Parts: sequence; C-alpha cells; structure tokens
Amino acid sequence: MTPLRYARAVDEQDAVLQAATGARYLGGGTNLVDLMREAIERTEALVDVSALSVGIEETEDGGLMIGAGTRNSAIAAHPLVRQRYPVLARAILAGASAQIRNMATAGGNLLQRTRCSYFYDESGSRCNKRQPGQGCDALDGFNRNHAILGASGACVAVHPSDMAVALASLDAVLHTRTAEGDRHIALTELHRLPGDRPDIETLLEPGELITGISLPPALPRSTYRKVRDRPSYAFALVSVAGAITVDEGHIRDVRLALGGVAHRPWRAYRAEDVLRGGPLGKVAFAAAADAELSQARALRDNGFKIELARRTIVAVLEELTGEPA
Repeated sequence: MTPLRYARAVDEQDAVLQAATGARYLGGGTNLVDLMREAIERTEALVDVSALSVGIEETEDGGLMIGAGTRNSAIAAHPLVRQRYPVLARAILAGASAQIRNMATAGGNLLQRTRCSYFYDESGSRCNKRQPGQGCDALDGFNRNHAILGASGACVAVHPSDMAVALASLDAVLHTRTAEGDRHIALTELHRLPGDRPDIETLLEPGELITGISLPPALPRSTYRKVRDRPSYAFALVSVAGAITVDEGHIRDVRLALGGVAHRPWRAYRAEDVLRGGPLGKVAFAAAADAELSQARALRDNGFKIELARRTIVAVLEELTGEPA
C-alpha cells in the first residue's frame, strides 16, 4: 500500500500547485476522512488548506466575505451573521454537533457528499454516484430520505448541507482559484443535477480551490426551518431557508431555498415569482408552494415529502411576515 502523503499549504497558490499533482484538499476533514476510511474516496496525497482564507469581513456594499477556511462555528457566532443573516446562523446550528461545527470549514461544508446509504455501501449496493454505469439501488430500495425534485433515473440522492441551503437563499457567490486564475460562481449554480452522471457533482474543475463566499446585503427578515426525524444531529427530510422584504402589506422581494428534496440546494424560483409583488396570507403562500412543487415526483417511500415541503414553506413565510397560522 502506498503511504498517504500530507502537506500543509503555504498559501492558495501553493495549494493549487499541489492539487495539480493529484493531491486532494483537506479542510476540517469531517466528510472526506470518513469517506477515505470507507474506501469510497481514494487519494495518495492530501494538502491541508484549513488555515487558508480564514475570517469574515464586511464588504463595501454592506455584504460579507466569508473565508473558505472559516470554521462553521465561527460563522454562526459572528455578530454580523447573527444580526444580518440569521438564516445562515440558524442553518449552521441545525446542521451538526458542536464538535463537527468546530472542525468543519465553510468551503468543505459545500462540497460534502450525499449520505445515501447505498452510496456508502460499497460492498453490496449499486450506486452510479460511486461508480458510473453501475445502477441505482435507491430507485426501488429504501428511498424515504431521497429526492422529489430534479432527480433522474441514474440518481435520486439528496445533498446533505444545511448551510448550502441558506447560502442559496442569500444569493451567495463562491470565489475560487485555479492555475489559470480566479473566478466567481453563483452558489445556486455550483451543484449539478444528477442527469446521467451523478458522480460529477459540481462545476468545479479538478484542482479548483474555493477561497471565499461573498454575500450581498441582506433582506431585512430571514430564517431557517429544518424538519427531521429527531431533534438533533439528523439530516433534513425537508428544510426551508427564506428571506423577505414586506412593504405595505405586499411582498416586495423574497428568496426561498429548499433542502432535503434534491441533488443540490433547491432555489424555489417558481414560488418566488408567485410571491413577489403579491399579498400576504396563507392562500398566497400555499399557491406559491404549490407552484414550486408542481413538478415534484415521489418515489415509493417519500411521497410524504411533497406535503411536508408545502406546509414548511407556508410556515416559514408565515413566520417571516408575522401572519397568523
């Protein structure tokens, strides 16, 4: 067995150069190390980037720049995040134990892989995400936790991140570095739908390093609600991140994203279009939820997610607007 090589990157350019030789980036390691233990992820070299791009700074336009190496616990506790982006703080606190939040980095959180049990069962299950062309045992297997939106015949897994759902609702933008230079990627475009290649999960090129996450100025009200099987340390059955501006009894602007329902954080553009400029109230909120979920497709075990998502969207909008339940 070839010994695993480990190095700590001096700076972002050094990290990119090491990745060009085949090294994998290591942040907090809360997902990658587990996958390496299971022999699902394989590499001969790790380059530690956990000390790079650390910190949170206010931008000139009133937004925030979050370094990709910033620990999740530091993001959730930051005064400007708690004051201006409560949806992000609540999503992070809902996402994992304190020990994991203290280790996990912002960039690594976005790149964590699905918790589909068939993906983890290398010895006995078929999984196109793990091995393209193998098949997907979740399609006819135990699929209670799987996707109702954007799935394909090749994969019905869901993305596990809570933080990514909040960032999708905030119009976050990723800043990355490659050997050719820097680029910006909208968070809503980072993760791919599965199509016939669910093993290709993001738009990142090999060796591309996430260096930061920028947030535009926040809408005045935001929140995150997560529905799960037990009160803590469980992945979402359905989650909803929402941000809103209300003006004289009407919705001036709104942003919604769903978690636990798709292969990527699901930005609810159809619901937003129905809500924007319209009145407050449960009837309007339910119509928006129905518009978003009109293309939802249930598997054998997860049809309950459609109604659960509908009710959670309505509940979040009622919370944000102060409308009675």
